[in-house]
Amino acid sequence: MTPAMFRFNFAAWNDNMLVGYTPMDEVHKVFFDQICAVLNADDAEVLAAMIVLQAHTRMHFEMEERWMAETGFPARGCHADEHAAVLASVTGVCEQVACGETGAVRSLAEALLEWFPAHADHMDSALAHWMCKLRHGGAPLVLRRGVAGHVAAAGTIH
Repeated sequence: MTPAMFRFNFAAWNDNMLVGYTPMDEVHKVFFDQICAVLNADDAEVLAAMIVLQAHTRMHFEMEERWMAETGFPARGCHADEHAAVLASVTGVCEQVACGETGAVRSLAEALLEWFPAHADHMDSALAHWMCKLRHGGAPLVLRRGVAGHVAAAGTIH
């Protein structure tokens, strides 16, 4: 891995990734930023970046799984299974990097950037909707700045 290979600017957080539950949106933004930090890390920085990503991913998924358990979220098993698979991949690559093997870092980070928006849009938004309905009696309202489009279902603006 060379530093030039890992300097990416194509990935940018945007309001399309919001689910309407602020604590979840905040942890998602950090997760996204840490994936980008791994992509942009040079050889001297990549292990530290992977360790931070792994720790955050574990905390992030444990938090969501705690919410699912506390609220009786119906799709808990499927959602938790996806978390377990992602965390296993992150952990495996982190272990490889710790042994000096950095070949899988870019692939993992790029795969996470591909996986995350769909996961947030489908699984996490369902959890956010579930929690907001239980707590407030309705779906979350998501205001997305600078995103051209139309009003979609469930009060979400696209």
